[in-house]
Amino acid sequence: MLDFNHRPGIAERINAAVDAALEAERAATQPRDYLGASRLGHACERALQFEFARAPKDEGQDFSGRSLRIFAIGHELEDLAIRWLRAAGLDLVTQKREGVQFGFSVAGGRIRGHVDGIVVEAPAALGLRTPALWECKTMNAKNWHETVAKGVTVAKPVYAAQIALYQAYMEATVPGISANPALFTAINKDTAELHHELVSFDADLAQRMSDRGVRILRATDAGELLPRVAQNRDFFECRFCPWAERCWSLPA
Repeated sequence: MLDFNHRPGIAERINAAVDAALEAERAATQPRDYLGASRLGHACERALQFEFARAPKDEGQDFSGRSLRIFAIGHELEDLAIRWLRAAGLDLVTQKREGVQFGFSVAGGRIRGHVDGIVVEAPAALGLRTPALWECKTMNAKNWHETVAKGVTVAKPVYAAQIALYQAYMEATVPGISANPALFTAINKDTAELHHELVSFDADLAQRMSDRGVRILRATDAGELLPRVAQNRDFFECRFCPWAERCWSLPA
């Protein structure tokens, strides 16, 4: 029997208030005015173009309070990973002396990246050459197991592109960081299991992603629409794209 007199309980009321606060905080945050290097490995250049141009998302496609809570938990877990790796003897640096993240800015500041950290020294027994880029991601159990089985380059090509770009562009300020494999850490959010792997610098991938960034900037400046990733709206990337309605109302 349907209860037409249902009133939200304490849990629903508090959760709604929390989510409303998080969504309001997100709405008040100044959006990026640059193309993030962490995103350049995304399959669809048109989606990246929409993102860079700050095109309005389809109705109802903004991040929900629940999604924002998931992101926040990921950030907290990364902070824990930093503590754990330092406790294991790694000299992991995450900020410059002035208290800001390590990163780079190219193309007149319109392509930027901020790295999770740099391993300056590590115990000899670990066999880690330094300096080494450190990149950390949190994942659900399914994605974590896939990454462990296949490696980040195959399982998560967006992350692989990010690592290659960071190694390439950080070389100017951290000499040797592209010569040494990056340390990639994945945290299983469901079980707290840790996966670590070394990722050698892929110069070809870094160049392709850099060229892609320039292509997106030039097309956007010229008012040209880049092609979408697929010709079928049922394609995986299209089904979950926050600009799907906008995209498919425009020419291919």
